Amino acid sequence: MADIEAARKEFQRIDADGDGFITAAEFKSALAQGGDWNVTDTVAEAIIGSRDLNGDKVLSFDEFWTYLNK
Repeated sequence: MADIEAARKEFQRIDADGDGFITAAEFKSALAQGGDWNVTDTVAEAIIGSRDLNGDKVLSFDEFWTYLNK
């Protein structure tokens, strides 16, 4: 997904509370809305942790964009 505008829309969709960060809970909820009901809290935390570049346990848009462009 090299289109930054599409990435921003997707980020905003996942960032349910609009605070500019994606938490593991928001990520898990977004996956569930997409039909993946099998993701546990632990798995969601691990996925966020693997993409979290500064260790704050949430994803900023910059971290989200960096991951998409790997």
